[in-house]
Amino acid sequence: MADTVKKSWVDRFLTFIEKVGNALPHPASLFAIFAFLVVLLSWIFASMGTEVVHPGTGSSIKVFNLISVEGLHMMLTKAVTNFTGFAPLGTVLVALLGIGIAEGTGLIGTALRLIVNSSPKKILTVVIVFAGVISNTASEVGYVLLVPLSAVIFLAAGRHPIAGLAAAFAGVSGGYSANLLLGTIDPLLSGLSEEAARIIDPAYKVNPACNYYFMAVSTFLITALGTFVTERIVEPRLGKYTGDEKPEELRSLTADEKRGLIYALLAALAFTAFILGGLIPEKGYLRNPEDGDILHSPFMSGIVTLLFVSASLAGIAYGFGAKTLKSDADIMKGMGRAMETLGSYIVLVFFAAQFVAYFNWTNLGLVAAVEGADVLKSSGLGPIPLMIAFILIAALINLVMGSASAKWAIMAPVFIPMFMLLGYTPEFTQVAYRIGDSVTNIISPMMSYFALIVAFMQRYDKQAGMGTIISTMLPYSFVFLIGWTLLLIVWILLDLPLGFGAGMFMPK
Repeated sequence: MADTVKKSWVDRFLTFIEKVGNALPHPASLFAIFAFLVVLLSWIFASMGTEVVHPGTGSSIKVFNLISVEGLHMMLTKAVTNFTGFAPLGTVLVALLGIGIAEGTGLIGTALRLIVNSSPKKILTVVIVFAGVISNTASEVGYVLLVPLSAVIFLAAGRHPIAGLAAAFAGVSGGYSANLLLGTIDPLLSGLSEEAARIIDPAYKVNPACNYYFMAVSTFLITALGTFVTERIVEPRLGKYTGDEKPEELRSLTADEKRGLIYALLAALAFTAFILGGLIPEKGYLRNPEDGDILHSPFMSGIVTLLFVSASLAGIAYGFGAKTLKSDADIMKGMGRAMETLGSYIVLVFFAAQFVAYFNWTNLGLVAAVEGADVLKSSGLGPIPLMIAFILIAALINLVMGSASAKWAIMAPVFIPMFMLLGYTPEFTQVAYRIGDSVTNIISPMMSYFALIVAFMQRYDKQAGMGTIISTMLPYSFVFLIGWTLLLIVWILLDLPLGFGAGMFMPK
């Protein structure tokens, strides 16, 4: 009966996108092809003498030819360090070592049963998307912990696991920048904005909390939009899960399991006390020793290590309480099993790392960003249409240049002075950029953790590829882009402050 129901145009379009995407080679092969194309393009554009002027420094940016003696030497000598130095690789490996202990002793499975048994199913999606947005404060934790965990939770609740994965990924990556707390990206972007603003006003200052009000409201907007897309578009399209993965058994907790959870809770509380002891005092041992700052501190830069330690301590404590841990060998087995699941991811990362390195060496991304920015600047659009066009340009550039700070370092010196002259503050330009930078993260192969999401999805769908992910996440990108842009327009019309001491319009 279900097969005779006429599919909507949205479903047909997404199915087409999935088929086209999955017709592409294996993601690892695709990154290898991309790397080869970058090498070829570097030769073509270098031969043409392509160059642009960096809008911030005034220096000339030329395309570097990898088909040269120097380029050959770079590709040969740096292949290993490209791989080992690929930022997401170490983050994933270290975090999953701790998670492997928690999973191996049974803590994660028991905790999931407790969550599913005690939480109203009606708000499960809301909780997942909201948790994804909030996890941005801790940088990579959402990718390596919440995304796979959400798939398991959905499966345990009798729902499609890929829908849970998509909901979490949408919150973590599509809702990037939105948060109720300041994260590491706030001071990073504000510093670049301040430097760009001083092209016009040498005394201008941009504080890290300049977008806080807008981003705090955006947290609830993204949560609502992400829930809507998951339950009205993504999950109905996925249908009933028929894969091989089995849900966690939702039986009642045993006495040993309850005792294990109590032990794990005590360990978590003790570790939390250690964290707070290092953060609350002005000269706490986890703060920046020079100025006492938290955002630029060992706490923020060591968040992945802290995740490993916290998961390990809670897992070990649970193991002793639940009597699932007999010796240290059981701990090592748990970590080993976690590493076994990453085989295909590690292969994919090798080729992805080479592609990203080649792209950076050739300056092709910088040239594309500067040229795109120049076209928008000379378009002659009015202030508000130009700001909306700016969001779209940032969203498109994000598809080929993943780093938020790298893009902003190129775009800020062009757009911030331009919009200041049009009467808009640097803080307003920055918030528009953050919208564009966020909404296409979930469909961009250049996003650092895209390869990891492929690996997570293939656990539930062996045939899943880039097309599956893009077709699944594309509705989130469209809805987030429209909803977030409308929120920005409302903000303009009401002339609301964007954050602490930050308005939208320059004083006259």
